[in-house]
Amino acid sequence: MQKILIIGASSAIAKEVARLYAEQKHDLFLVARDASKLNYLLEDLTVRGANRVGTAVVDVNDFDKHGPAIDKAVKFLSGIDIALICHGSLPDQKLCEDEFLQAQQEIKTNGVSVISFLTILANYFASQKNGCIAVVTSVAGDRGRQPNYVYGAAKSLVSTYLQGLRGKLYSSNVHVVDIRPGLVDSPMTAQFDKGLLWSSPKKIAAIIVKSIRKKKHTVYAPSYWRVILFVVRLIPEFIFKRLKL
Repeated sequence: MQKILIIGASSAIAKEVARLYAEQKHDLFLVARDASKLNYLLEDLTVRGANRVGTAVVDVNDFDKHGPAIDKAVKFLSGIDIALICHGSLPDQKLCEDEFLQAQQEIKTNGVSVISFLTILANYFASQKNGCIAVVTSVAGDRGRQPNYVYGAAKSLVSTYLQGLRGKLYSSNVHVVDIRPGLVDSPMTAQFDKGLLWSSPKKIAAIIVKSIRKKKHTVYAPSYWRVILFVVRLIPEFIFKRLKL
């Protein structure tokens, strides 16, 4: 039985991950900002077989609440084996271009708040000398594209941080997983037309659970995004700057 902390637990991907772990009879602690969604998820996971489920209501941009939330998780679970960070927002790129404060807010939500949680978790796991930290980033962080470079910049920030953190925690027997989903059909992307490259949250969740179990490093979800992004990164800048990908 494992003790699992999920931050951003009410997101579509995180809910599916939690359900998979619940079916495996693990202990779960959920962090999200919406109390009603947390309560519903708690009941759902209990029915699905979770051994125990605890919760904490936290706005991820309220940094002062990060430490107490993790302390509460440690106390409830009597330790943490796996921590998954899965929160984020999809910015209005045009608004971010016009108003710096909007861009700042989105980078705070998608980047800085994640690093705040990671700082606390890294210190906890380093002292524990084992465990796994997994973070859902995005393929958008692989290269700055015109339609979403504010979002991409925040995700790139986190991915670069994770790479360094992975090396930092290696000697402490702590594993760090960077999960980079491609296009995911979720409430956050409801306004977009869907096509063949889109995946369900349930499919991404299965990849996450498997990747954590196998101690992967950087995971493209699904795996064909690794090939797509390899090609995208090869495009020369003098051509790439003209593309509205």
